[in-house]
Amino acid sequence: MTEQLNKTAQINKSVAKLPESQIRQIMELGRNIEGVIPFWFGEGDEPTPEFIKQAAVQALHDDKTFYVPNNGVPELRQAIAEYMSALYGRQLGEDRITVSTSGMHGIMLAYQTILDPGDKVVIIGPIWPNTVHAAEVLGARTEIVALREVNGEWKIDLEALFAALGNGAKALFINSPNNPTGWMAERGELEAIFAFCRQHGIWMVSDDVYARLVYDGRTLAPSVVELAEPDDRVIIINSFSKSWNMTGWRLGWLTAPPDLLLSLAKLTEYNIAGPATFVQHAGIVALREGEAHVARSRAAFEERRDLVYRRLSALNRIGMVKPKGAFYAFFSVEGETDSLALTKRLLHDAGVGLAPGTAFGDVGEGYLRLCFAASSALLNEAIDRLERVLG
Repeated sequence: MTEQLNKTAQINKSVAKLPESQIRQIMELGRNIEGVIPFWFGEGDEPTPEFIKQAAVQALHDDKTFYVPNNGVPELRQAIAEYMSALYGRQLGEDRITVSTSGMHGIMLAYQTILDPGDKVVIIGPIWPNTVHAAEVLGARTEIVALREVNGEWKIDLEALFAALGNGAKALFINSPNNPTGWMAERGELEAIFAFCRQHGIWMVSDDVYARLVYDGRTLAPSVVELAEPDDRVIIINSFSKSWNMTGWRLGWLTAPPDLLLSLAKLTEYNIAGPATFVQHAGIVALREGEAHVARSRAAFEERRDLVYRRLSALNRIGMVKPKGAFYAFFSVEGETDSLALTKRLLHDAGVGLAPGTAFGDVGEGYLRLCFAASSALLNEAIDRLERVLG
């Protein structure tokens, strides 16, 4: 048995070094505890809208179950190009669109396309950990440039960012609106970052998954899509998961330079061959008929954001920046320096499942993440429980 274990242990060294997801660690601890309110994952508690589900059912009835081109069903690529063009006021062609199995798969496809072992990726953090480890499993080096709380807002230090990028970076990864902080890059910041990357030939990989979930009178986050020309070194990641309540469907897309289309098709072939065909047909309907749903979701999430911010910031030990986008409260608790231990304690003592700040990198230590894409009643109950333990 020992000999067999030793043989099994001889795996890719980058894979062997991957840490366990702390978010899933908390989920595994809490999923069998009766009465736990689960806010550990980044997803809404409402099901996929009926019109999208019916589109998938119809696609199955229509036998949309065969292989399709690696870059995606042509009708979906066209729908995505039309959606992006209308959203950002820039004409985007289908030759820039590749359909992926989720935003995460899109990130990995982007990294596999542009990164060689030893390349350096600068990442703005705190950040969803998969974005860091996906680069590392390919043998790339990562450097985090941290957002900071300044006068009640999350801010990026552009000088620090440019210094990190100027020290041999191949690519920049930016997620705006940001998971977990809710930070959103403003147009002027994006212009400066894009100009620097263009000047130095640095790839920008931009995770725009939460672009539609922005608040305070806004309906769309600024994006490098509005700045880049087709041949710029820019790859945009999108997903159907958040805005259309389709987390379990595993469907997303990349917007990239046209000359990457064949490379992305080859990588898709070697990874998965392509997302499920009938799911792609449901994605067409989500894009073309889903605007009312997106608007309702954004309004509902803004109300819940305001509720969570009002209640948490009223507690003496809690500090929180009001998020500008996404659907997370990222807050600190005075006197607590071990976020993983605190998360475990709140799981057992309060019956509330959160994500520890260290799940989003060392720069997230001292914080907890609560996903507020849930009903107001459930959020109030969870905060009541937290108040009893933390108050």
